[in-house]
Amino acid sequence: MKNKENVAYKKRSQKDYSISFKLSVVKEVEAGVLSVTRATKQYGIQGNATVINWLRKYGTFDWENQTPSNMPKTQEQRLMELEAKVKLLEKQKAMLEYQVERADKKAIIFDMMIDLAEKEYNISIRKNSSPEQLTSTEKSTKKA
Repeated sequence: MKNKENVAYKKRSQKDYSISFKLSVVKEVEAGVLSVTRATKQYGIQGNATVINWLRKYGTFDWENQTPSNMPKTQEQRLMELEAKVKLLEKQKAMLEYQVERADKKAIIFDMMIDLAEKEYNISIRKNSSPEQLTSTEKSTKKA
């Protein structure tokens, strides 16, 4: 008889499953070979929610409209999808523009800090660059 105290239960996480494994399970469930519950039991997957998440992530079913994605969509559906994509892209663009602006401000502040440190300690912190590599800010500070 086996002693249950000696058997260590290893809790599995989603990171344990390879993409190929996930895709094969999704393919079997979508083909109707296995149900979600049967797939979890057969492959030792923790719960139905894991397989359902894989189906949403990797499957061909359109979960928003509750239709298989290979079914032809009406022109209104395509238009709504494109409008949603445009809104998403506009949000992403705004976020990226904000990040670029912030990065530019940081660069200016760091440049000012280096200038201040060079003046304060009378040392050259920046590398000496050839004239072609000088930026417009460095050119203007050297003229002044």
